[in-house]
Amino acid sequence: MHQMIEAETLTKQYGTVTAVDGISLSIVRGELFGLLGPNGSGKTTMIRMLTGQVRPTSGSARVMGLDVVEDPIRVRELVGIIPEQETPPSFLTAEEYLHFVARIRGLDRIDARCDHWFDLLEFQDKRDVLCKDLSRGTRQKLMFAQAFLHEPCLVLIDEPLINLDPIMQRKVKDFLRGYTSKGGTVFLSTHILDIAEEICDRIGIIHNGRLLHAGRVDDLTGSGRHLEPFFLDLVRGDVGA
Repeated sequence: MHQMIEAETLTKQYGTVTAVDGISLSIVRGELFGLLGPNGSGKTTMIRMLTGQVRPTSGSARVMGLDVVEDPIRVRELVGIIPEQETPPSFLTAEEYLHFVARIRGLDRIDARCDHWFDLLEFQDKRDVLCKDLSRGTRQKLMFAQAFLHEPCLVLIDEPLINLDPIMQRKVKDFLRGYTSKGGTVFLSTHILDIAEEICDRIGIIHNGRLLHAGRVDDLTGSGRHLEPFFLDLVRGDVGA
């Protein structure tokens, strides 16, 4: 299988604090992988290292065959990234922002691409609204659109559904499953376990920067267990260790 993400003993320290502690994992093409953990467990730091935004203290990672330390800009050119905090420029309208992203990426058919996402995520009426005046949910839609605008093979998403209403959550979940069924790859981090159990192929559970478990969701559910009690037992056991 084609490896889209390969991390080997990836570690990030901030002074005396170890945010990510020697994590090794591999994500293959067409997989929807969920990195799960409590707040502050290292999920966001992991994504920021994999996208070349934060330099690892030690270890290595390759994304789509590229070393994230040696070629971070090229990594970010190829992948889509949806950060936890929606931060489109406040002085642009939603449509201006998507056009800006498209031009930076050198895309063709810019109007058609933007129209597609305004229609799919149902915020056509917000295209002329300044980003600073958009609701958090609409900003999240906009950041979702910019990540997929160039039709990437791999997208890394930090808390994908937290600001969306239930109807839009269902639409996004269906889209992500369709995207991976066509060969796209998703690496998402979340602390919402129901989402991970519903849509992920495999999950990793991280706590205090360490990977406690990695495996297929259907192996867990097929044995009659649900993700929530499994996760809680694992994390509580780690706390008490």
